[in-house]
Amino acid sequence: MAVAAQPTARSRGSGVLAKLVTTRPATLGIDLALVVVRIALAWIFTYYGGAKLFGWFNGAGIHGTSEFFANTAHLHPGGLFAVLGGVMEFGGAIALALGLGSRLVGIALVGDMVMAMITVTWSNGIHSLGPHQGYEINVAVAALALVVVLLGAGRYSVDAVIERLVAPT
Repeated sequence: MAVAAQPTARSRGSGVLAKLVTTRPATLGIDLALVVVRIALAWIFTYYGGAKLFGWFNGAGIHGTSEFFANTAHLHPGGLFAVLGGVMEFGGAIALALGLGSRLVGIALVGDMVMAMITVTWSNGIHSLGPHQGYEINVAVAALALVVVLLGAGRYSVDAVIERLVAPT
């Protein structure tokens, strides 16, 4: 009967290094990361969507957002775009928190951020030291939403429950 060799310090170190640099995803790790990404996006879009729709968090509400969209973003009619943006952001936040329709919501939020860059923040640069926001937050949030588009909501989501219910056995 052969005796298994004990790992040496060098082989243990190589194993740790291999785990640090591996490009093979761990399924549990991806699913947990997707929960973190979805909750972060839900937090951000609850804030912005709630401010647009309801005036929460010292936001402008529908009327103020309508004026901003018409006058600053040059989107007409301002009221339509205020409601559309608010519903997309606030409704998207709820859907992402639950993991419901996450890929579609992610696409909508990427589009929302691209529109924000085109109409408002692009002219300020990536980071504005002046009174107006640059487009760095739009890029970061769009990238997070794109992660959800590409990977889905993960196993800890309503999407996963629906998939298990409708998947053929």
